[in-house]
Amino acid sequence: MGLFSRHPAPRDLANTVAEVVETPPRSLWADGFGRLAVRAIQIIVVVVLVAGLIWGIQQVTLVIIPLILALIFASAFGPVTMWMRRKGVPSVLATLITLLAVVAVLAGLGWLVVNAVIDQWDELSSQAVEGFQQAQDWYHTLPFAISPDQVNQALNAIGDFVTSAQFGSGALAGVSAVASFLTGLVLMVVILFFFLKDGPRMWEFVLRPFRGSDYDRARRIGDKTVTVLGSYVRGTASVAAVDAIGIYIGLLILQVPLALPLAVLVFLLAFIPIVGAVTAGILAALVALVTNGWVVALIVVGVVVLVNQLEGNFLQPVLMGRTMKLHSFVVLVVLAGGTAIGGILGTLLAVPLTAVAWGIVSVWNGPDQPAEWARRKKRRNPVPLAGGESEG
Repeated sequence: MGLFSRHPAPRDLANTVAEVVETPPRSLWADGFGRLAVRAIQIIVVVVLVAGLIWGIQQVTLVIIPLILALIFASAFGPVTMWMRRKGVPSVLATLITLLAVVAVLAGLGWLVVNAVIDQWDELSSQAVEGFQQAQDWYHTLPFAISPDQVNQALNAIGDFVTSAQFGSGALAGVSAVASFLTGLVLMVVILFFFLKDGPRMWEFVLRPFRGSDYDRARRIGDKTVTVLGSYVRGTASVAAVDAIGIYIGLLILQVPLALPLAVLVFLLAFIPIVGAVTAGILAALVALVTNGWVVALIVVGVVVLVNQLEGNFLQPVLMGRTMKLHSFVVLVVLAGGTAIGGILGTLLAVPLTAVAWGIVSVWNGPDQPAEWARRKKRRNPVPLAGGESEG
């Protein structure tokens, strides 16, 4: 047939030509390996952005940390300020009263600890010397002997380190750290004042660029953040207070010195989930071991375990509710990551910030509608659990 023949080409030939023309060339990114490469590139970009964000935060920790702490305290004590305003107290006066109450509580805790240590210092030092002597007598009974020359060498090494230039530079670094701490404390108090006084107005200013559904989502995020942080601080403080009082009573009955400072330490360490309670119990047991012997130390361990069991099984579910709906494994991983990134402050802030992040995900699409990827999926064949139940 000629190219311009009046007779049409056979139908099969026409379809073949159309398929050849319309079929796009095969892409290198269309197969499974290509999609995996695209996902890998996306993950690398996200990791780089997160690492850059963490690096940037670490460069301005003197501002970021006081800002976060002020937000946490404002979320916890903001309802008190709002209650006084509803009762007719002027805004500035209500803010000052709340701020002074917070500072007074923190200063009172510090004074109690310092005063108790000063009052019991002579007794504690004498008992510590006696405990050290008992430890020396004990290690003489070990199968491997520790000679006095080895002890003297260790003491001389400590003395050489104290008089070395390295110790001097460390002391200067400690002075710099104290100065940074005081600066951050003053900055936190100032930011807290403005958060308590004008927090809602400041948040409304931040929300001005948003419209429609984006505005509703941003408002839900702000409300959820304040609710989670406030509930976390108030619930943890209540649980910590009960723990501290219970351990304090037990230490008083057992006549362990420094009972009040140890109780305050229990209260403070309770803000570090899981790890804090264990650390406080170890310190209390060590003090009892040095001053009262191993029998009392074992009883102290039993008291700490009993109080922690009461907290975990009764107090925490009631007082904390659904605020900290995080698995223990997640808490441990978050604590490890926070400690590696931010040290002690990272340990303190890791869990509440993770709870805030999960709270934001839970209200992303509505008041009770989590983000699509975070919704629980229904299974056709439920997975049996340990107690014969099923997850569905």
